Amino acid sequence: MSTLTLEKVKTIKTLNSIAESGLNVFNNDHYTIDNDSENPDAIIVRSFNMHSIEFNNQLKAIARAGAGVNNIPVDKCTEQGIVVFNTPGANANAVKEIVLTSLMASSRNLFAGVSWVKTLAGEGEQISKLVEAGKKQFVGKEIKGKTLGVIGLGAIGALVANDALDLDMDVIGFDPFISVDTAWNLSRNVQRAMTIEQLFANSDYITVHVPLTEDTRGMFNEATFSIMKHDVHILNFSRGELVNEKDMAAALESGRVGKYITDFPNENVLKMKNAVPIPHLGASTNESEENCAIMAARQLKEFLEKGNIKNSVNFPNASLPYTGKRRLTVFHQNVPNMVGKITSAVSNYHLNIADMVNRSRGDYAYTIIDIDNKVNGDIIPGLEEKISQTEGVVSVRII
Repeated sequence: MSTLTLEKVKTIKTLNSIAESGLNVFNNDHYTIDNDSENPDAIIVRSFNMHSIEFNNQLKAIARAGAGVNNIPVDKCTEQGIVVFNTPGANANAVKEIVLTSLMASSRNLFAGVSWVKTLAGEGEQISKLVEAGKKQFVGKEIKGKTLGVIGLGAIGALVANDALDLDMDVIGFDPFISVDTAWNLSRNVQRAMTIEQLFANSDYITVHVPLTEDTRGMFNEATFSIMKHDVHILNFSRGELVNEKDMAAALESGRVGKYITDFPNENVLKMKNAVPIPHLGASTNESEENCAIMAARQLKEFLEKGNIKNSVNFPNASLPYTGKRRLTVFHQNVPNMVGKITSAVSNYHLNIADMVNRSRGDYAYTIIDIDNKVNGDIIPGLEEKISQTEGVVSVRII
């Protein structure tokens, strides 16, 4: 259990190169960027592996400038009351563009064709004749009128689905957990697959945009390949572990899968017939890196200054308009009467509650309480300690 009181000057540490536009969010007297700090208030990270890092009691939040958080020990952070943010949607356009580019380029055998042409260096005036004679081996197919299956209709999947329709493709989508916001943004012309097997059976191309979980690990395997159309093209810009690589190699060899386009090359992938390995370029655009950095920084700033949470992967989203008075935030176990114990402690200090919100997420909950009284100083003496001693409380802050 930790008790954390917000300092007037907060220290931000970065573990990767973060776009300057993101760091500029902290460009005022209330923050300092110190990448050597052993006691930061918050950390911004991209792909740095944090699993071996020991966190200090000062650390309040970690923001991942990207969507995936596999490099962050989320469970450990939750136990210590550290909020973990990600930036869903900030890199969505970048990934969408590379998915559609790869969809068309692989269908036309562009990658293999370009590689072959480069082998003709030194042939001089014979190059034109050699190109005309050799181009037949790279005859491809058009995507117009073909069916694209999109698994996962979040920020990226929805963009891919909508733009594929504009390319005159038929689109089938599958996502049993689609959000209301995504549903509003998704074209009504995207056909809904009731089961993933339905999508597998009817798609000429399949692109996957889901997180890696125990349920999705190895979801592309011998059994699912057997449902698919012959010569299906599969695009994976989510996680390499979604694919059983042994089964994929066999499916490519037999022609069951025509192409496997992946942003996660490894030794196995490089040996596969008709695999198109891309060097993890999905979100690698200047615009995407800036968008992620700015979004991560703004979320950290909102939490550090106001206690509001948006896009956390381990805390519930919760926010209240900030009035500038004292604000109490408590991260605690989601058990009966916890809010009552917290509010009782507040009333015992003869403090009035102006507003409050409580949100839960699984085994944990987060409570924000605004104090109506005028309170001098940065802390209310004794209140933070009193609440922190309550069984089930993980962390407390007074802002």
